[in-house]
Amino acid sequence: MHPQPGVYWLTQADGRRRRLPVRRWHGPPEPATAAVVARCAGPALDVGCGPGRLTLALARAGRTAVGVDISPYAVRLTRARGAVAVHRDVFAALPGEGRWAHVLLVDGNIGIGGDPYALLRRCRELIRADGTILVELEPPGPGLWRGHVRLTSRSPAGHVRRSDAFRWARLDTVAVHDTARTAGLTVRDVFAVGHRWFGELFPEQP
Repeated sequence: MHPQPGVYWLTQADGRRRRLPVRRWHGPPEPATAAVVARCAGPALDVGCGPGRLTLALARAGRTAVGVDISPYAVRLTRARGAVAVHRDVFAALPGEGRWAHVLLVDGNIGIGGDPYALLRRCRELIRADGTILVELEPPGPGLWRGHVRLTSRSPAGHVRRSDAFRWARLDTVAVHDTARTAGLTVRDVFAVGHRWFGELFPEQP
C-alpha cells in the first residue's frame, strides 16, 4: 500500500514545480483530515480519493463514505484499506447524485479537470439542498491559476519520468468566493488547520 520510492512533482509548462506529499497520502489520517471529517454529519463522497485515507477516516467515524477516483490503482488501494470506492470520472454518472450530504475535494483536488468553476458546479449537482462541499485551498495570495502540468517523478536511482500534460488548477482562500458564486454556491467558512487551508461551501438559497 506504500507508494513507489522516489520524489514526485507537478511541473508547469514554465518549469515551475510543486512537490507532492505522496507519502502523506499513503499514510494514516492526519489532524487536518480529522478537522474535515468533523464537519461531515452525513453521507460523504470523497472525490479524487487516491489511496483512500480520507474515505477510511470518514467510515471509521461512522459516516457512509464512498471514494471516487479515475485511477484503478487508487480504487484498489482504497478498497484494500477496507473502504468503499468506485472507479469513475467525477463528471460521469455517479451513485446517489443529488443525495450526498457532503462532497470532499481535498489534497489539491479542486484542480481536477483544470476548471474549478465546472468542478464546483458538478459537485453542486451531487449534494442535496442542505449539503456542503469541503475543499482544500491555497493560502491567501495566488488567486486562481489554471494551466497544464505534468506529473514528474525521480526514483532513488535518479531516473526521471514525466507524464503527458494535463489540465490542472489551484484556488486560494480569496478567489474561492467569486468562483463559488459562479457555481451557485456560497462560502460558509474558511478555516486553517496547521499550514493547510479549507473552505466549506453550501448551495445558494433561492
